[in-house]
Amino acid sequence: MITARGLARRFTARGRTVDAVKGVDIDVAEGELVGFLGPNGAGKTTTLRMLTTLLRPTAGTATVGGCDLLKDPLGVRKRIGYVAQGGGTAPECKVIEEIELQGRLYGLAKADARKRGAELTERLDLTGLDQRLTKTLSGGQRRRLDIALGLIHDPKLVFFDEPTTGLDPQSRANLWDHIRRLRADHGVTLFLTTHYLDEADSLCDRILVIDNGEIVAEGSPDSLKARVSGDGVTIGVPLESVAAAAELAGKLEGAHEVAVVEDTVRFRVPRGDTALPELLRALDAAGIPMASMQVHRPTLDDVFLTLTGRTLRDAEAGAEPVPAEEATHVA
Repeated sequence: MITARGLARRFTARGRTVDAVKGVDIDVAEGELVGFLGPNGAGKTTTLRMLTTLLRPTAGTATVGGCDLLKDPLGVRKRIGYVAQGGGTAPECKVIEEIELQGRLYGLAKADARKRGAELTERLDLTGLDQRLTKTLSGGQRRRLDIALGLIHDPKLVFFDEPTTGLDPQSRANLWDHIRRLRADHGVTLFLTTHYLDEADSLCDRILVIDNGEIVAEGSPDSLKARVSGDGVTIGVPLESVAAAAELAGKLEGAHEVAVVEDTVRFRVPRGDTALPELLRALDAAGIPMASMQVHRPTLDDVFLTLTGRTLRDAEAGAEPVPAEEATHVA
């Protein structure tokens, strides 16, 4: 459904040139649910906007939904659905008006647009809301309406740009269920960007990890986590004992990546559950009290740390995306 080779995008902003996307290769097969994971500013949304014809690539080629991205952008638009990060509904319009208008824009007759809208509102738990103004909907209802607008023309490939940003946990979980059913019950191929690790882990068959405009890893969530060696262990000890505690941790069988951060010691071992009792005995013998401990299986954030030397959350805080309104294309 998607084949991209060397896809790139360059911007200029505030007198500087930024390579937002640096020649990525992407393959998405029919029926897949693929996640595009990375921090803000990594190139996720720029890549998505290129694949959906909203930005023209600086370089590279792509086929989306069977149509050439550069030669037949109209064909691409007819075959895909797009649910933007910020939504696209007018606050003073009724739900039914938005649905009918979107259907008419895709060439549906008014009756067909209304019929298709009724099917989608029922499927997406929006029944009975057709006469409500969109500004009166909850966050979760608005996102489901955005999905309905993206599905009105029955596309077989749908792009989601950070679909659950700003939603409460219950609304996020509800939206996840709807996204899963799109693929399971209706055979829709889904490509979604996210910076939520649990979202990518829970939803996706396969994940592409992008950082600084380049894809740095891809695979299933389990295969990516398997690249991280061992369980992560964190212990808290008095500040004056942290060096001694780190030395003891480093002597455990298979211990590696031992690091000290203020009054905590972090390291990895093949089996955290068996290593901890041994470490507790060693600390006790050395007279070092332990204030806290934590053992966790590898996560997608650990994958990102292994690949880039920083966690996804650290990258999130430090990202400096190019403002779209100030950026211009460099051919």
